[in-house]
Amino acid sequence: MKDVSEKNEFVKKYYGHVLQGMDDLKTGACCCSDDLLHPAVRDIEKEIESEVLTKFYGCGSPIPPALEGCKILDLGCGTGRDVFIASRLVGPEGFVTGIDMTDEQIEVGQRHLESQMGKFGYSTPNVEFKKGYIEDLKDLGIEDNSLDVVMSNCVINLSSDKKKVFSEICRVLKPGGELFFSDVFTGRRVPEELQNDPILHSECLGGAMYIEDFRRMLQDIGCPDFRIVSKHRTKIENPAIEVKVGMVDFYSMTVRAFKLGNLEDICEDYGQVAVYRGSISGYPHAFDLDDHHRFITGKPMLVCGNTASMLGETRFSDHFKVTGDRSVHYGPFDCAPAHEKHEGEGEGGGACC
Repeated sequence: MKDVSEKNEFVKKYYGHVLQGMDDLKTGACCCSDDLLHPAVRDIEKEIESEVLTKFYGCGSPIPPALEGCKILDLGCGTGRDVFIASRLVGPEGFVTGIDMTDEQIEVGQRHLESQMGKFGYSTPNVEFKKGYIEDLKDLGIEDNSLDVVMSNCVINLSSDKKKVFSEICRVLKPGGELFFSDVFTGRRVPEELQNDPILHSECLGGAMYIEDFRRMLQDIGCPDFRIVSKHRTKIENPAIEVKVGMVDFYSMTVRAFKLGNLEDICEDYGQVAVYRGSISGYPHAFDLDDHHRFITGKPMLVCGNTASMLGETRFSDHFKVTGDRSVHYGPFDCAPAHEKHEGEGEGGGACC
């Protein structure tokens, strides 16, 4: 199964006809434990129609905070679980667009749209579903620099042209906008015979991204720094498939990256300090930017230039006081991601401090 159209048609059939619920999955790669959900997200999930939840597949919870009033795009939205959760979080002044290529998945979300808007108390829907491909957002009328956040839940691995997906994401995000997504990554490149296995591909394993290739793709489109928010070893939960793919280490990861023009490829020290105001809803005492940046409310924290930009030049700027600029350089910022400090936890991430 090497042809792109052949892969797309198999995936459509798999998610539109073969899978009728979580129990039909052959591995645990496309499953997300409720333990990973923020309490606020779990509360909203209780308001979501059961069919939307039953037929939704994902490996994480790519719902970032501070979304009120934002314009959001969900790539590969499926039945719309994350779309509806985001709809609740952005409020009536925000808007969420879900894109998916599978008719049967889109139909579920569309059918429950009116009832979900009623549950949320919205007189005018703040959600739309569009059928299309995540590589071709321009064909769907998604304009340049038009979105605050792009999110995705275990879907980009299914694309045969991932660099085009990330290029499109960069195009449609506003300056300071955020990509926040969950997907399956690997510590080595997946062998070609596994990439071309239709079941492994559809189960989000065959097309899983080698973390260093992902890093290079982002660098090529002008984003030299991404942050790993969470990382967990993927549970295959199928002995036969575990034997087949056992040479590859798979991880479910949630990643964030920002569209900022002044990011550097390593952490640089400019003597900048950030203080979290404790004002993000649901995060009164602390906020985690990534897996090694926990900002305690009211506590000054030294940060590198990239982190200062992520906090001071994005939608998070109202929630942080960032002091200092880049007028004086003190050399590299001495720090490393948590997953690089502990042996046996997989490969490293982007240039972050």
